Amino acid sequence: MLQVGDPAPPFELESTSGGKLSLDSFRGKTLVLYFYPRDFTSGCTREAEAFRDARNKLAARGAVVVGVSRDSIASHCKFRDKLGLDFPLLSDPDGRVTRAYGAWGTKTMYGKKTEGVVRSTFVIGPDGRIRKIFRNVKVDGHVDDVLAALSPSKGT
Repeated sequence: MLQVGDPAPPFELESTSGGKLSLDSFRGKTLVLYFYPRDFTSGCTREAEAFRDARNKLAARGAVVVGVSRDSIASHCKFRDKLGLDFPLLSDPDGRVTRAYGAWGTKTMYGKKTEGVVRSTFVIGPDGRIRKIFRNVKVDGHVDDVLAALSPSKGT
């Protein structure tokens, strides 16, 4: 299980911005990498909209946002266009990167245990090390928590 201070696992995935993006693509920037279950579901839509709506606040803190799910690039492009997202979505069809970040596991939905994407967010520093981990994310208020973690007033 990844911990704060660990190097972020490397990745290279197809992106809605065209071609592939890798962890190295963001070297020197603070990356907010969030894993979500599926395009067009209510919770994932609200989460993407919240990150979109906070773009100026995130940029003011020097952060860029990238979303990852197992959906196809075609699905991601439709999702991006429908919601007017201005950040890349990455396709992880085999779940390799999702697993590397520990964002895959057992969860309970409607009283039934299932395996799937566990909504998670990782703040990765310009040096490629993990600065903050949010696991089992609840959508409402999550972006505010991410912004607080990016705030320099924390003395970090």
